[in-house]
Amino acid sequence: MSDKSPRHETSKKPGKTLKEKRAEKHAKAAARSFHDQLVSKK
Repeated sequence: MSDKSPRHETSKKPGKTLKEKRAEKHAKAAARSFHDQLVSKK
């Protein structure tokens, strides 16, 4: 009788977690606002 249990190595590997995605989004937004502040002061 063959083994019918699911194979974990064929399953989808997890990407970035939601926390990591949010952290990147906030960092990008903060960098953009900092850049805008520098440009507007000139």
